[in-house]
Amino acid sequence: MIYDATQQLLCELTQATSMIEPRLNYVSCAGAAAGTAEDGHRMAYWEWNATGNPQHPHVVVCVHGLSRQGRDFDTLARALAPYARVVCPDVVGRGESDWLADPMQYEVQRYAGDMLALLQQLHQQAPIDSLDWVGTSMGGLIGMVVSSLPSGVLPVPVRRLVLNDVGPAIEWSALERIGEYLGAPLRFDSPEQAAAQLWATSTSFGPHTPEQWMALTRPMLRKTPQGQYRLHYDPAIAQPFGALTREAAEKGEALLWQLYDAIGAQSLVLRGAQSDLLSVATVQAMASRGPKARCVEFAGVGHAPTLVAADQVEAVRQFLLAPQQQGSA
Repeated sequence: MIYDATQQLLCELTQATSMIEPRLNYVSCAGAAAGTAEDGHRMAYWEWNATGNPQHPHVVVCVHGLSRQGRDFDTLARALAPYARVVCPDVVGRGESDWLADPMQYEVQRYAGDMLALLQQLHQQAPIDSLDWVGTSMGGLIGMVVSSLPSGVLPVPVRRLVLNDVGPAIEWSALERIGEYLGAPLRFDSPEQAAAQLWATSTSFGPHTPEQWMALTRPMLRKTPQGQYRLHYDPAIAQPFGALTREAAEKGEALLWQLYDAIGAQSLVLRGAQSDLLSVATVQAMASRGPKARCVEFAGVGHAPTLVAADQVEAVRQFLLAPQQQGSA
């Protein structure tokens, strides 16, 4: 009954906001783009706003996973757009953003620096009073870095943080699985063929209707001069990923726990019950230290929930839009 009511509510919200489309913007960031002599690159971002106020002070930043792009959040953004400015960047090397001249710069520190430039630009355009972050996988790692920064670095501190199927400890076997397909030079004859082939490596996302999966697939594709389709991202994002050793990953985990412990935002962890990347033990540790995140788990889903299903959208919407508790951050 509760799920049915949630489904109906989200259907009504979707119908009310179905005509809303995002605006594509850019921010200039440090670090040379491929094919240019200039020391800078552009990061694209998609901005949704159905509040009626183009300068609404509540901003929700939604950051995608390793090989994805900002349009992954269309369903969630439409649900949040009546209440906030929803900003969904294409992390550099993906989507409409520039590719980097140095592939080894495709790493979380660079991405976090780009996000600081984005937040500064957004704050200059319209002052931010309330800042929330939703990060899927890699986007959650970037969110941990940003949320742990000391006072004064951000326009305002991150108020609420959603970590979607990611934490400070990442299972090595999941990284090995991702490395098997990341950067592969795939070509497709049609969007339909692409959707079918991509689904073969994405079943861990959980059940999707054909329409939902095609909506997630189309922004992943770019047409080649030969008339075929390729994936949107720079294949070179696989280079630093492929160079990662188990020892380096363990050192990175220790640093991520330090960052996590410094987070002051109210935090929510989403976990696919079948996730091979975020373990139950890691979630339990996240609930007992640092921001002491609350966890919501989704049955029948692995890595990672796409935030398209009604129950997933509603979990995030309720967390971000719940009234502020007295005395909380």
